[in-house]
Amino acid sequence: MQICRASSKEDNKIVSLPGQPQVSFQQYAGYITVDEKQQRALFYYFVEAETNPASKPLVLWLNGGPGCSSVGAGAFSEHGPFRPAGGVNLTRNEYSWNKEANILYLESPAGVGFSYSANTSFYDSVNDTITAQDNLVFLQQWFEKFPDYKNRDFFITGESYAGHYVPQLANLIVQSGLKFNLKGIALGNPLLEFSTDMNSEGYYYWSHGLISDSTYQLLTSTCNMSQLWREGIRGSLSPDCEAVNDRISAEIPYEIDEYDVTSDVCVSYGQAQLKVNDHPLRARFRFSKSLQENSSKPVSSPYTQKASENIDLCVQEKTYEYLNFKNVQEALHAQLVGIAKWSSCSQVVNYDRENLEIPTIGVVGSLVSSGIRVLIYSGDQDSVIPFIGSRTLVNNLAKQLGLNATVAYRGWIEDKQVGGWTEVYGDILSFTTIRGGSHLAPFSSPKRSLALFKAFLAGKPLS
Repeated sequence: MQICRASSKEDNKIVSLPGQPQVSFQQYAGYITVDEKQQRALFYYFVEAETNPASKPLVLWLNGGPGCSSVGAGAFSEHGPFRPAGGVNLTRNEYSWNKEANILYLESPAGVGFSYSANTSFYDSVNDTITAQDNLVFLQQWFEKFPDYKNRDFFITGESYAGHYVPQLANLIVQSGLKFNLKGIALGNPLLEFSTDMNSEGYYYWSHGLISDSTYQLLTSTCNMSQLWREGIRGSLSPDCEAVNDRISAEIPYEIDEYDVTSDVCVSYGQAQLKVNDHPLRARFRFSKSLQENSSKPVSSPYTQKASENIDLCVQEKTYEYLNFKNVQEALHAQLVGIAKWSSCSQVVNYDRENLEIPTIGVVGSLVSSGIRVLIYSGDQDSVIPFIGSRTLVNNLAKQLGLNATVAYRGWIEDKQVGGWTEVYGDILSFTTIRGGSHLAPFSSPKRSLALFKAFLAGKPLS
């Protein structure tokens, strides 16, 4: 087994990715060792800002899961500079976040994506504490490799289970007293408080017409969604929850993507490696069919109805294909250690699922109290971690902290259309929805997500 050795910034520079259009900005990728003894190393992909990188902030992006790839999702499926177009081909993403910042994508914890531990016993019991500590060590080492960014305005962003990763890492930075110049965090459709977020899912199902009145009544009287998730995580459903699960399975068609309830799904691109419904955060059992059952269904176009934004429904499948080409891995200075193929979500990490039930909304509150700006945003078509729970949690947090609304709840406009709704508390805590956005809002609503990202970095309210 060949393990990566220490490398310089220049060693990590990407000459060109296979199939990429010509660009003027620099890209880097490689490993940072976070534990020499265990030979544990985290993989990163870094893209400098499209223009004037020296004057723009640094943004760290973390995907959730727990155990899903920031390179595969954030970088190549959501807001990175390129999108896989099939085979060894990339197209430019005109709504890339590196228009506004230098973006650092981190695969964490070890065992996710190209990150690894040579001591595979590490994978047997990974938890939030270990993940946050390794991420902090990564940042310390990365800033040594890229010293020009040490004093840059710094933001940490992420989505889904990054509702744990991001505030926990930010809190470690604050507690450590390290001079990272941390200005703010942004969390998309984040898991912040298990019962509130999960029980919002059942109400979302019912209010959006996905389940019947009688099934919703069972969810409120017999087995609620947080109980269903909790039992699913532990591997066995009680008879009551089994009955509710069967009702949901019967009423929500397999072809509905619960992470984007109004979207069509990819059914035409070969044999899908990962459907978003197979994301580790899903604990229920109703999506147990083989993906191959639907792989041959015809589809008139691989794009959604937002033709101007070129939303490729099959981008996750194309990303899986692209990142498994050997010449792509070589260009990224990546290697497969202990795994046969790169995957969107880890097949080796045994994450402590008890951590899902540890609330992080209090950690968010402590960050606000320490002067760190916080944005919670929600794609409003996500039923798994719906805006309903996030809005409730942010509103309650504002009350606990004694923050008054400085921008009252209202719609915001992007390109003469309603981009969503927003509310700001004390000019430091914000809640915003992205109209038409999915669980992966920058994928499904790239233009509106970029507008929100730009306003967040600038510390300005949305128009």
